[in-house]
Amino acid sequence: MFRLFLSFFTLATAILALPIDSSAAARPNIILITLDSIRADRVGFLDAKHPTPSFDALAKQSVVFEHAYAQAPLSVVSHATILTGSYPQTHHVSELGAPLRTELPYLPDLLHGRGYRTAAFVGTTLLDPRNGWAPGFDRGFDIYEQVEQQEIITRATEWLSRNQQPFFLWINVSSRLVPTGTGYHAAVSLADAAVGKLVGVLRNEKLYDNATIIVASAHGESLGAHGEETHGIFLYDETIHVPLLVKLPGNQLAGKRVSAQVRLLDIAPTTLEAAGLPVPSQMQGQSLLRIAKTNANSDLPVYSRSDFPRQAFGWSVLESWREGKYLYIRAPKSELYDLSADPNATHNLAQSSKAILQTIAAQLEAFDAHFDNPHARTSGTELSSSEMQKLASLGYVGLQKSPSASLAVEGTDPKDTIAIANQILSAMSALEQQKTEKAIPIFQQVLSNHPDIYLAQYGLGRALAQKQRHPEAIEHLHKAIELQPDSAWANFEIGRALMKTGDFKTAAVHLEIASSRLAESLELHAMLAQVYERLGRKDDANRERAKATGAGQKP
Repeated sequence: MFRLFLSFFTLATAILALPIDSSAAARPNIILITLDSIRADRVGFLDAKHPTPSFDALAKQSVVFEHAYAQAPLSVVSHATILTGSYPQTHHVSELGAPLRTELPYLPDLLHGRGYRTAAFVGTTLLDPRNGWAPGFDRGFDIYEQVEQQEIITRATEWLSRNQQPFFLWINVSSRLVPTGTGYHAAVSLADAAVGKLVGVLRNEKLYDNATIIVASAHGESLGAHGEETHGIFLYDETIHVPLLVKLPGNQLAGKRVSAQVRLLDIAPTTLEAAGLPVPSQMQGQSLLRIAKTNANSDLPVYSRSDFPRQAFGWSVLESWREGKYLYIRAPKSELYDLSADPNATHNLAQSSKAILQTIAAQLEAFDAHFDNPHARTSGTELSSSEMQKLASLGYVGLQKSPSASLAVEGTDPKDTIAIANQILSAMSALEQQKTEKAIPIFQQVLSNHPDIYLAQYGLGRALAQKQRHPEAIEHLHKAIELQPDSAWANFEIGRALMKTGDFKTAAVHLEIASSRLAESLELHAMLAQVYERLGRKDDANRERAKATGAGQKP
C-alpha cells in the first residue's frame, strides 16, 4: 500500500512540476495594437481617399471588418470593453478613475494563467493604472508601462528580445490629436508609422508570420460633426465606427473583408479562440473568427453608450442601437437615422417614422433588461457609510449621490449643451498641456453660468492648485466633491492642496478616500505617509512609506 502511495505521490509531483500549460509553446504569439481617435473613414483600407501605407499593407494580410463599432466613445471605457469582452454597464469602468473590478474575466490575466508572457506599453496617462485613470488594468501583466509615444516601439522591441514565447503584447498608440484637418491627418500618419515600425521589428525577429495581430481603434473623433469638436459625448459613426483588422498565423483568411456589423466587445473572445483557449461564459462578445469563416454578411446588433455626459456634466446618458440600416439614439430627444440614405446622420426620422422608432426602441429596452437594474447601476466606488460620515464631519452637506449611480436616459439632452462640453474639454486639454493661463478663464466663464458641472469645478480646482492658489483651489475641489463624492481624483487633488495649507487632518480624510480607489498610486501613498507623519501616526506612516517605495508592486 505504501509503495502504491509513493508511486502516486511521485506521479503527482511530476505533474505539478510541469508548466501551467504544457501546450503553451504551440500557441500563437498575440499582439494587440489599440489606437485612439482613429476614425474608420480615415484609414486607407476602409477609405481610399486617406491612404495609410502601413495599415493598408497589414490589411492585405488580415481579415478586415468593414463595420466595426466601439461600445463607448472614450479611451478608458472602450479599452475596458476590449480587454474584458463586456459592456460598459457590466465592467463599470469610467473615464474618471473607477477601477476595473477583479472578479471580471480579463484577457491578459486569462492568457497569463495559461503560460503566456504578458506586457503592455501604453502611450497615454489615461491608461496608466498607477498614476492615471485606469486602476486595475495591469492585472495579469508581467510588465505594464506608460511611456512616451516615441519610446513605445523601442521599449516593446527590448521586451521582445528578452522574453520567451508564447507572449501577449499590448501596444497602445495614442498620438496627441489636433481637431483640425491637417493636425488630425498628421496624428493618423504618426500612428500608421508606429505600426509599420512594429511590423518591421516582428519581421526582423521572425515573429510576424505565425503571430495573431489585432489592430483596433478604441473610438473615433467627431472633428466638428454634430457640433462636437472631439469625442466622448455623441454616438454617431464619427466616434463609434472604427477600424478593426485581424491578422492570423500563416496568412489564414488573408484579404478577406467582412461586411457584417461587429463590435469591439468581440475582440477578447476572438483572441482567446485564436489562442485555442475557452471563452468564459461571463464574456458578452463572440468570436469574430466564426463570423469570418461562416457568415460574413450576418449583422450583429450593436449597442453603444456614453455615461460621460452624466458623470462629468450632470446631463443625460446616451444609448444607441444599430440594427440593419438604422441608427437609433436613445436620448431625452430621440433620434432615428437611415444610414443607407443618410450616412452622415443629418435627417432625424424620429417624428416621421414612429413605427420604426418604436420597434427599435423596444429592441433596446429588451437588451437593457438583461442587465440587473439597468437604471441604477453602480461603479463599485461609492462612498461607504464611514466615508460619508467623515465628509459630513468636514462640513460637506447635502452630498449628492454620485452621477454614476443613476444612469437612466433623463435630464438635459447633450445635443442642447454640446457647446459647453466643448469649452470644458478644451480647457481640460489645455490643463493637461500645462497651459493653466488658458484653462482658468474658460473654466471660470462656464462656472459663472453653470456652477453644478463637476468637471469644470474639478478642472478649475486643479488649475488653481498648479498656480499655487491653494485656498481657491480647495473651494472648487470641495464643490466638485459635493457633486461627485466618490471621485478619486477630486479627493486626491484636494488632499494635496490641503497639505500645502498645513491642514493635515482634513487632508488625511480625503487622501484615504482616494487611496481606497487608487491603491497603486505611489505618489498617493507617499503623500499619505507624509500626512500621517505630521499627525504623529508613526505606524501608519511607515506602512504607507513602504507602499510608496513600490514594495510588492509589479515591475
